[in-house]
Amino acid sequence: MELPNVEVKSAAAAYDAIADGYTAENDSSLLNEYYNRPAIRALLGEVKGHHVLDAGCGSGPNIADLLGLGATVIGIDGSAAMLDIARDRLGPGVDLRVADLAAPLPFEDNTFDDVLCSLSLHYLEDWQDTLAQMKRVLKPGGRLILSVEHPFATWLGQREAGVKTNYFETRSRTENWQMNGQETELTFWDRSLSAMLTSFLAAGFRLTHLEEPAPSPEAVEKFPDFFNGRQDPRFLAFLFIVLEA
Repeated sequence: MELPNVEVKSAAAAYDAIADGYTAENDSSLLNEYYNRPAIRALLGEVKGHHVLDAGCGSGPNIADLLGLGATVIGIDGSAAMLDIARDRLGPGVDLRVADLAAPLPFEDNTFDDVLCSLSLHYLEDWQDTLAQMKRVLKPGGRLILSVEHPFATWLGQREAGVKTNYFETRSRTENWQMNGQETELTFWDRSLSAMLTSFLAAGFRLTHLEEPAPSPEAVEKFPDFFNGRQDPRFLAFLFIVLEA
């Protein structure tokens, strides 16, 4: 099966269309609530008193964790509908702004102790300007904390679906999402692990941590049929990376 030619819909427009449904499913999903979010919390460590930018904050689950850990947080996202949900959840005191990660960030240089970017870079074909902006707004020695889709998992998933794809090319992947009666198409940009690391180094970051953890014991217990005793690269859904500015 060849990759189809598709009209790329912006991630912001896609999430506006499914904001309520996505949030409802996300709150109890294996990959988000029991895999990505716990791993992000573990990576954050001690952030009391830190000023943190959550870049691609969605409906705000990671902001809730950061606030609980004593950080001050600004959240940005391209989807106004997702931010409306975040405001309802987090209250009026949290600074939430509509912003495009592909555009210059609306902050001064050296503003943040940490930038968190959880499962958001994969919507961008080109990472370089975005990473340069993240480094610009970080204080010297500040951290960029990332989760990204595991490149082996995305490649294996397409291969198992019969899609002919070159692992070493940056390539688009469009999926139809249906959530609680809402439907949209999302386009992701997959790339190799070496391409990811080259982008981080080219932006001037220093890699301090890379982890591909298995899902938490709680995840395996709650979703036994999904794992069925297996934890191979297909189930290493995400990479967790810490970079220093």
